[in-house]
Amino acid sequence: METAQNPRRILVAIKRVVDYNVRIRVKPDGTGVMLDGVKLAINPFDAIAIEEALRIKERGRADEVVVATIGPADCQPTLRNALSMGAQRALHVVADTALEPLAVARVLLKLVEREQPFLVILGKQAIDDDNNQTGQMLATLWNRPQATFASKLEVGETSAKVTREVDAGLETLEVDLPAVVTTDLRLNEPRFVKLPDIMKAKTKPLATIPLSEVGGAGTARVKVTKTEPPPGRQRGIMVKDTAELFAELHKRGLV
Repeated sequence: METAQNPRRILVAIKRVVDYNVRIRVKPDGTGVMLDGVKLAINPFDAIAIEEALRIKERGRADEVVVATIGPADCQPTLRNALSMGAQRALHVVADTALEPLAVARVLLKLVEREQPFLVILGKQAIDDDNNQTGQMLATLWNRPQATFASKLEVGETSAKVTREVDAGLETLEVDLPAVVTTDLRLNEPRFVKLPDIMKAKTKPLATIPLSEVGGAGTARVKVTKTEPPPGRQRGIMVKDTAELFAELHKRGLV
């Protein structure tokens, strides 16, 4: 374990998204998703990342867990929620517009250079855009090993063993530290936050950083031209037997 002067630190990047229990509604003009009056929460994969960082600290493998997010001024309650889970500090990069994954990775690299973590943990993807790119891009920019889709994480002094979920089953990697790890659903179940922890989180340090101090938004490469809701489900039909079912599927070009 490092000394107090050089703490062994984990940086967890989180994103605020529409709560997964909320039914998504598209704006009438098709310019995006309606957010007014909608419950917002920590991206579920990021909550798993926070939980894993806290468990690593509780096992004595880290001294400090720092959470960071990029977003508008009203993102601070999301960071306070992360602090109530048990993180020690929070970093808020204030950005009024949504950033693309590469721009997010570049901002996170600036935070990595500032905080000097031995491990960066992120959710494998955000449930609003499903890009699954930021962790990989950060590892490349940082020139450090990465292990994505982690379902098990064992941290040592100089390396980490990661079991990851792939199409063929499970794969185990050993990566040198510092490294970037992205979390999958089966890694853990985030803890229930108690009222005393919520109260303590109100006094924990939360630093506000202008986006311009950490590289800015960069040049946009993707432009969303229109947002549309998925088509409604068609009513099903009842068939008498397998022969009629096959005939209907054949008529629709499905067999």
